[in-house]
Amino acid sequence: MSNCVFIQIRCAPGKTYEVADAIALREIHSELFSTSGEYDLLLKLYIPEGEDVGHFINANVAAIPNVQRTLTTMTFRAF
Repeated sequence: MSNCVFIQIRCAPGKTYEVADAIALREIHSELFSTSGEYDLLLKLYIPEGEDVGHFINANVAAIPNVQRTLTTMTFRAF
């Protein structure tokens, strides 16, 4: 069973579309939205079973050029 997480992403100014394109090319996301407020993107993804969540996010999201900060919300159960 995979773990569903939501990741808010703050991008460098003017780089939101580049970051979104880089995420899309990696084909790791379930859904990806642009947002207003403190963060620029909201990413929903499923961490593969057996993967370390922090390592997966660091390697596949935080390492993308022009990602300045991420905030991860772990989920437990859908209703």
